[in-house]
Amino acid sequence: MTDDSACDPATGEVMAEGLLADLPRLKAEITARLLAEQPVYGRLPAEQLEHDVSRVTEQSIRGIAQSLRTGRPLEPKWRAYQRASAARRAEEGVPIEAVVDAYYLGAQVCVDFLARYLPPAEVGIAYRTLLTGLRVTVSEVTAGYLEERQAQAGESDAARHTMLSALLTGTDIHTAARHSGTALPPAYLVLALAIGTHRDELREDVDTAVAARRKIRRIRAELDRRTGRPVLAQLTATEGVALLPRTEAEADHRPWLAAAMEDLGRAARAPLTAGAAICAPDRVPDAVRLATEVRDTAVVFQRPPGAYLLDDLLIEHQLTRPGAARDHLAELLVPIADKPDLLPTLRLYLQSNLNRREVAAQQHVHPNTVDYRIRRIAALTGLNPAEHGDRIKLSAALAALDTRRLEHAAL
Repeated sequence: MTDDSACDPATGEVMAEGLLADLPRLKAEITARLLAEQPVYGRLPAEQLEHDVSRVTEQSIRGIAQSLRTGRPLEPKWRAYQRASAARRAEEGVPIEAVVDAYYLGAQVCVDFLARYLPPAEVGIAYRTLLTGLRVTVSEVTAGYLEERQAQAGESDAARHTMLSALLTGTDIHTAARHSGTALPPAYLVLALAIGTHRDELREDVDTAVAARRKIRRIRAELDRRTGRPVLAQLTATEGVALLPRTEAEADHRPWLAAAMEDLGRAARAPLTAGAAICAPDRVPDAVRLATEVRDTAVVFQRPPGAYLLDDLLIEHQLTRPGAARDHLAELLVPIADKPDLLPTLRLYLQSNLNRREVAAQQHVHPNTVDYRIRRIAALTGLNPAEHGDRIKLSAALAALDTRRLEHAAL
């Protein structure tokens, strides 16, 4: 031996020749242990296992022999072979941990074989030599594997982007579906999302861009989990559109939607408000416009986080449309608009279903004070909240007034 960390050429040659002489048996043992310890390999087609995986195992043993013979890590041609093999495993869907473990298992079998006839000191040197080689091998294997997965992800992302663009524009969706390998569902549940701020996005000691990306990634992952497939979606840190495949257009999707929104909010760790609409694939552009309007209406009227269909905000949605009727409704409240106590009291009174005691508790006044204010509102506006018809007008007038104020504030 030349020192305590490397084989002299003669010993290295003996080790290498020993491995190569017993190569068929070593290859069979490694394959058998691989099938026993990594069941994912057992699910590969028999032809693939007998040819490709068996060939890779043989080349790996030859590579180990080469390292022992030279005392150096694998040469470029061996590393290129390992990288290409790892890319094939990625294409087949074999987990990366199973791919890396296969190389460590092969090295272990080879060291155990050498230990049967070599002195302990030489076995230790062989082990260190192989560990050095494994560092290079693992680097090549992970690089080849990840390159292939990134390429697959790029192709998949491109196909999804093409499909999403076709659906959002309504342009030849069936051709896009064929080219992207996507099967169009009977219906889509369209979500137009308003995405709130995660607390990390407000911290000065945190990269807010990273926090936002993590939030988006969690939302995407939850959307995929809920549907069992990658969801077509465009998301930013503050808003987005997602198309969730559904099997029926006419069914009541509210229970499923409510549960989905709860899970999405937990995943985002931020408040989420969504406008929702169900449609056939060829009606996605119209559904996106409607869902976006419903979402914006929910935000304008400060509805709590959750999902809203048009039926939930019919009056509010209509009042966001400019016109003479909306202006007239807003004018109904002009007589009390500058009265600091009356307008808030009216709002709470209507929201509490005319519960004067609840309004009094929230405003920290006596119920009689609430009664007095309601009488003043009726006198000034000519509308009595206790009358059903007037109550509808007053609710609509509040919504119209809020919308107009928000529009003026945005100018």
